[in-house]
Amino acid sequence: MRGKRRRGPLHLPDPGRDPEGLAAHIVDYLEWIRSRNFSERTVASRIQMLRAFATWCADRGVTRSCEVTRPILERYQRWLFHYRKTDGRPLTFHTQQIRLVSIRAFFKHLARQNRILSNPASDLDLPRRERRLPRESLTPQEAERVLAQPDVTKPLGLRDRAILETFYSTGLRRMELANLGVYDLDAERGTLTVRQGKGKKDRVVPIGERAVAWIEKYRQEARPELVSGPDTKALFLNELGEPIGLDWLSILVRRYVERARVGKTGSCHLFRHTLATVMLQGGADVRYIQEMLGHERLDTTQVYTQVSIRTLKAIHNATHPAARLKKKDVADDITSAVLRARPEDPDLAQP
Repeated sequence: MRGKRRRGPLHLPDPGRDPEGLAAHIVDYLEWIRSRNFSERTVASRIQMLRAFATWCADRGVTRSCEVTRPILERYQRWLFHYRKTDGRPLTFHTQQIRLVSIRAFFKHLARQNRILSNPASDLDLPRRERRLPRESLTPQEAERVLAQPDVTKPLGLRDRAILETFYSTGLRRMELANLGVYDLDAERGTLTVRQGKGKKDRVVPIGERAVAWIEKYRQEARPELVSGPDTKALFLNELGEPIGLDWLSILVRRYVERARVGKTGSCHLFRHTLATVMLQGGADVRYIQEMLGHERLDTTQVYTQVSIRTLKAIHNATHPAARLKKKDVADDITSAVLRARPEDPDLAQP
């Protein structure tokens, strides 16, 4: 399995000859957000979305920012709603909202810089976001089955076990785990330093003793065999001695989940959901889980309170008078109800 997948260069829109053209303003805006220390992932996303918008406008004869009006933006919003991908599926409302938020931020910048007289996107109504539950999480027993899949007698298997243990113990994002350095683990204190996580924020998270033990074993026995050439000081390396790639990491974890045959699908984020769910079921306050996951807003974390059905089920059993009956009692109760209903309901009479 190869390391980090090489992506093609992210080309900026062609500014053309018109300094007041839409393409030229997009280029200036992208340089501006770079100068404000936005992450490269955010810049790459804005490039993609604004290029798509500029292309859509050009196909309809709109090439300058001042020519974009509120009706044009609403027309683009309707186009996003009716758009279908190559597999025939529509864009999710979340994706539509992200694209429109990028456009709104772009025109807000132009208005503040006095590049346009008024902001046509200032009152643009965004589609309501769907509040979906996270994908199913693993039970502790299922998580153990996944963790047992790597062949720890081999260097790569030992590395993979350390990766899975880290995901399960800390709930790190895929990017955060890939960016871990050799010295980011404090084994004595049982902590892991996450550097430049989402939003370019550092944080320190606790890590369990078992995960620490597997990382130390990998670091001492397997990692020296994977290093080739100058050491990059990245904690997890591929077989070429390079830092692991994000796409490769997703494929790796997904294969182990499938191999475990737990009847569930997912990859790196599956362990993030699992950590939040098992901690919540174990009695952890949602604010501690928020700190663990690095969520900026509490409502992002509170969605996991809807997943923890086990606690709700226990409370339901303890408080609802008809929640706990033996199977025989349930059968007798149903039979009695049917017998009581027969005199009034001829449809229930015996033939």
